[in-house]
Amino acid sequence: MSRDDRNYQQNYQADASRQPVISAAAASRVFGSGVSTVTAVSGVDLEVRSGEFLVLIGRSGSGKTTLLNLLSGLDRPTSGTVLFQGDDLARLPERDLVELRRRKIGFVFQSFGLMPLLSAQENVELPLHIVGVAWRERRRRAQEVLESVGLGARARHRPYELSGGEQQRVSIARALVANPEVVFADEPTGELDTATARSVADTLCDIASRNTTVIVATHDLDLAAVAHRRLEMVDGSIINPDISPE
Repeated sequence: MSRDDRNYQQNYQADASRQPVISAAAASRVFGSGVSTVTAVSGVDLEVRSGEFLVLIGRSGSGKTTLLNLLSGLDRPTSGTVLFQGDDLARLPERDLVELRRRKIGFVFQSFGLMPLLSAQENVELPLHIVGVAWRERRRRAQEVLESVGLGARARHRPYELSGGEQQRVSIARALVANPEVVFADEPTGELDTATARSVADTLCDIASRNTTVIVATHDLDLAAVAHRRLEMVDGSIINPDISPE
């Protein structure tokens, strides 16, 4: 870990005034019934504070992606509660969940999820188009956020004209364009080489440094090393509730 990484973590840890933006209490998610029952998440208690960069690590099947889905409102717990800024996500009507995801949450996926016939700028504009932002403002904000991830000069390129790392940074820009309060990322470096993965990790650190909460599920221990906090999951449970990177 570099000296800059250590300073980044220490500066966050020194600010104890930050409030929880997401909290889970005894949150569980069970799939199936009878002999085919699978407990993907089991009794998780967790608080994530504003501006925190949190990483969930664990093997495939450990429950980290399912927990990510519960914390983001993409799924509902079978039992227990998940609160987003005090609102119980399990009790919110679907229309309110949709609005929450559109206006307060950004998503980054391993497979990038870009529209192949749209340019980088048009892909980034999509969330703003959905919520009815005027086209001039959409274009301005999309260009601004692309520049913030180092892709201002690539705005007119389609996904197939971009490298894997550039596509992932377009995906991150799309997640940021609506100024979300929380960004969720599922294996954001899973398809990238080591150098490109480090660049994406640096981008996620920069996002958190601007007081946006970042929650990542990953196998990538190098990515986990630059987070403020990492939690290891085994068989649906968090086994080390307060491990910070060394």
